[in-house]
Amino acid sequence: MKSKLNGLDLKLYQSKFNEIMHYKFKINTTETIALIEIKPFQLMLILSLMASFILACQEPIENNEDTKTRYEKNQHKHHHSNEDPYSSANTHMHSSSVEDLIERFESPERDAYQRPEKLMNYLGDIEGKYIMDIGAGSGYFSVKLAAAGAHVIAADVDETFQEYLQQRIKKEAIQNIELRQIPYDSPALYQNEVDMVMIVNTYHHIENRIDYFKKVKEGTKTEGELIIVDFFKTELPVGPPVDHKLSLDVVIAELKSAGYTNLDVNVTLLPYQYIVRAN
Repeated sequence: MKSKLNGLDLKLYQSKFNEIMHYKFKINTTETIALIEIKPFQLMLILSLMASFILACQEPIENNEDTKTRYEKNQHKHHHSNEDPYSSANTHMHSSSVEDLIERFESPERDAYQRPEKLMNYLGDIEGKYIMDIGAGSGYFSVKLAAAGAHVIAADVDETFQEYLQQRIKKEAIQNIELRQIPYDSPALYQNEVDMVMIVNTYHHIENRIDYFKKVKEGTKTEGELIIVDFFKTELPVGPPVDHKLSLDVVIAELKSAGYTNLDVNVTLLPYQYIVRAN
């Protein structure tokens, strides 16, 4: 008897798996390779993402209106389904006090799913690099990046988070973190200022992302990288509601439209989040 995976023949999966493992796509005549490593416990998630991922790789989107349309067509039915995901995500987050958010951001429960040690290893040697942490919040990753020897710009739109982090830096005597309160529509980077921009659990909070990440790219050195970590767009025990999340195909399409041509996608390192490495 043939093994079945939720009604899908595993032979079909093997064919599609091989296709994804070596998938190539063209962006403005520049060949780009997106590599995805698959583990058995994530097969169903990959199969559900596969069709939309391939469609996203066929052509860039022109503006954020297209992104919203694609998002609305693919999202789960929810009472916020006609609401701008950027707006609803920010409203959802700020329904909690900053104190509660800081406690949540720095909790052992977050450590359990975020697995920061794995993500830090994934980044490689960052000693001496200049890194902007967008949506730094309480400094969860900013402090870890600084401890690894990076010069960190901890960027956030929220003044209260910046004040908290300033006190944390002083208390822990951290020398290599610079605070930068940024506007909602810009990373406020100088041209070629940093080697890396990291944005964890924050991408879905940003409005007009194509324009925003064009500015991020301008502020990153030629060989620099953008690292995005965000939640899979499905029901999960952690993270925001489904309709506040962005699917991987939307993220990839937006980054292509923002001018990124080399994309490496990892969906296995973290249990509930994808990672996109782009330059």
